[in-house]
Amino acid sequence: MAPKILIVTGDAAESLEVLYPYQRLREEGYEVHIAAPTRKTLRFVVHDFEPGFDTYTEKPGYTWPADLAFSEVDAGDYVALVVPGGRAPEYLRNDAELRKLLKAFFDSDRPVAQICHGPLMTAAVGGLTGRRVTAYPALELDMQTAGAAFEDHEVVVDGVLVSSRAWPDHSAWMREFLKVLRTKAPVTA
Repeated sequence: MAPKILIVTGDAAESLEVLYPYQRLREEGYEVHIAAPTRKTLRFVVHDFEPGFDTYTEKPGYTWPADLAFSEVDAGDYVALVVPGGRAPEYLRNDAELRKLLKAFFDSDRPVAQICHGPLMTAAVGGLTGRRVTAYPALELDMQTAGAAFEDHEVVVDGVLVSSRAWPDHSAWMREFLKVLRTKAPVTA
């Protein structure tokens, strides 16, 4: 039986930041589940950079079914956690069921991969205190307020916590996360 990895997300998550790790981790041999506030078809978005805009733009993205509601997840069934970005983390960090899940992963020192605005969720449970992280650069002050040392690099590894800035950094993000997973929770034939 393949080790299971949980992705926590919701509507307005960045399409690439959910689907790239979902597919890459399945390719590696992990069983991957997506959890959201409820079981439903999630509506993702595409954030892109366009000339003349001071920040990224947002357009409708892919839809994808959530396998589980946060309240249905037994965190003990999963070896690792993926926390995508997009706009979803702004409201998801307020979900008590999600905060219980996040806390379970940090309390047991299991691998966590976070990207872009995803660290807003891990900050909500104190998971970043004393850690080195990166995130979407506009979150530098949020990361410092959460007690983390912010580094503007494509990937930052602090123990079993692997963070990246945004979808252009996917290759480095998953490469480093897979190094952690191969040590802490390898797929066995």
